[in-house]
Amino acid sequence: MSLNKTGDVQGSVAKVFRMRQEGEKCYRERALKLFSKICAHCGREFSGKRLRELTVHHKDHNRDNNPPDGSNWELLCIYCHENEHTRDQVADAYATGSDDESPENSFGHNLFVELADLMKKKKKLDE
Repeated sequence: MSLNKTGDVQGSVAKVFRMRQEGEKCYRERALKLFSKICAHCGREFSGKRLRELTVHHKDHNRDNNPPDGSNWELLCIYCHENEHTRDQVADAYATGSDDESPENSFGHNLFVELADLMKKKKKLDE
């Protein structure tokens, strides 16, 4: 790849990144005008410099879905926003597992398969 093509790719990536930041800035500003500056989950209020800790969460997780009325948004503090997405990742991880997978066989084997036999043998020895 020539230097010119590499420069074109880097320029394109930078352009896309700038466009995304500009789009996020627009819907964040709209959300801050539409909603109270309060985290929808924990109820903390934000103002001044701390207002930057308040983020826009897309309820349907599609950041391209930005209706003018803000019906797909809620304002969350950075901590609640992180928690929201972490909960979804954990739920998705459990959802991708097979239906017959239970906690005792999630390691590929059941630790207590032979326990009943061992207890019977011990009971016979004690008698």
